[in-house]
Amino acid sequence: MEYLLELAASPTAWVALATLVVMEIVLGIDNLIFISILTNKLPEQHRQKARRIGIGMALILRLALLSTIAFIVQLTEPVIEILGQAFSWKDMILIAGGLFLVWKATTEIHHSMDPSPEDPKTATSTVTLGFAAAIGQILMLDMVFSIDSIITAVGMTEHLPIMIIAVVVSVLVMLLAADPLAKFINDNPTVVMLALGFLIMIGMTLIAEGFGAHVPKGYVYAAMAFSAGIEVLNMMSRRAKHKKVVQQA
Repeated sequence: MEYLLELAASPTAWVALATLVVMEIVLGIDNLIFISILTNKLPEQHRQKARRIGIGMALILRLALLSTIAFIVQLTEPVIEILGQAFSWKDMILIAGGLFLVWKATTEIHHSMDPSPEDPKTATSTVTLGFAAAIGQILMLDMVFSIDSIITAVGMTEHLPIMIIAVVVSVLVMLLAADPLAKFINDNPTVVMLALGFLIMIGMTLIAEGFGAHVPKGYVYAAMAFSAGIEVLNMMSRRAKHKKVVQQA
């Protein structure tokens, strides 16, 4: 109890908490985009449930990983060497997650460009399998993003309460933003392609980091922000043209 009171009275602890909360929210954007795109492919009545399950599992995974900090730190130690390149468990997890993300985003882009008609006779079974598959894929990426998130938290502060609060706050923000973001992506088809492009970039970043090439997150998010800004201008242009056509009609 005294430890918590001392921590609460420390300005440094509050600065660390604010910084870590912002960092965790930024890192959670990747996870949230993936969850939004994936759940939008489900029937409408299952989407919100799948999003909440996915974000809930993200919280459980992060808190579970926080309870094993000593083990998480060991994940950064090299365990195998291939052609002079040392790999830790974290590296291999990031590479696997990045490959999965690139594969999934590429598959979704291909499906968007050349959609295959669904057989009505198999619609029921497809929905059931689709929901289970969506949860499984969300769980896999939750694990990758959770490990990256917790290792970041461990590197920024040594105080476990600060880590727990930051993780809980960031996941709550994800929960609040999930439905509006998913609706926005669903209502704007061109945004889906942009978001899938983001996922490919994020996947390649994870692969590069797994091979030891550090990619500053600022560059990645700056590119995402610039692309999103261009898409906003395109949306405004399309709406202005549509409004002009309606007025002329």
